[in-house]
Amino acid sequence: MKRGENIYLVGLMGAGKTTVGRLLARRLKLRFVDSDQEIERRCGVKIPLIWEIEGEAGFRGREAQVLAELTAQDGAVLATGGGSVLLDENRKRLAARGTVVYLRASPEDLYRRVHYDRDRPLLATGDPLARLRELYAERDSLYRGVADLVIDTGAQSVQALARELLEKLEERWKASA
Repeated sequence: MKRGENIYLVGLMGAGKTTVGRLLARRLKLRFVDSDQEIERRCGVKIPLIWEIEGEAGFRGREAQVLAELTAQDGAVLATGGGSVLLDENRKRLAARGTVVYLRASPEDLYRRVHYDRDRPLLATGDPLARLRELYAERDSLYRGVADLVIDTGAQSVQALARELLEKLEERWKASA
């Protein structure tokens, strides 16, 4: 990885991909793109409505198309949707076209961050914390498998997290120079 190439952030909802991604992009002077926001922009509606009309399979198809286009571009920090790693084709694209960073957080930390958010179709359940635990169990190995770096988000501030990530990226750039 060289400075200026793509950085892809993966992880469950609430891990900080969008918030950290924006800050990281600013510090690296790269474009920031959020794949979920891009899907909403293209469709003209929010993701929960896409899920309601097209189901998860329809949404995942849209997501794969957007990721194919976005990963073909250079010089961006991309915050991916939490389920983007579910499709093998998405994992292959991410791994081949940039540095993948897994922002890891415990289900309990994620719950504290997102339990109030009504725009999360996968949490529209009687027990959102149990659902987050299921998602974590299903996806953690996929995130780890595609990631070049794993950063534990824990309770640190966004600034501290972005600083830690930047330091680890700089180490990778020096090692590959």
